[in-house]
Amino acid sequence: QVQLVESGGGLVQPGGSLRLSCAASGGIFISVMGWYRQAPGKQRELVATIDRALSTNYADSVKGRFTISRDNAKNTVYLQMNSLQPEDTAVYYCNAVSVFSHTDWGQGTQVTVSS
Repeated sequence: QVQLVESGGGLVQPGGSLRLSCAASGGIFISVMGWYRQAPGKQRELVATIDRALSTNYADSVKGRFTISRDNAKNTVYLQMNSLQPEDTAVYYCNAVSVFSHTDWGQGTQVTVSS
């Protein structure tokens, strides 16, 4: 089983930036890592994913503003978020899918965009 620890959330003004990090431990067969988010009263939704070959996938709502990256040696995934807007406010969850298709989730980190 993989343990995922997120960091980097917080409060930022509209137009600001934040960088989230997620470190994975306990498992070496991680295939895809990603970020999801859940706003109050809404379902959890995909933000971005990245595989071991560093191929990426983004939700349309964050394309051009968010960048996902990954350090395979450190089993760490990052999410650089620029031009943040109030609608980006949510709890952001790190996700890891193993080569055996097992999925693990982090505990979540709050991102609040407000003036």
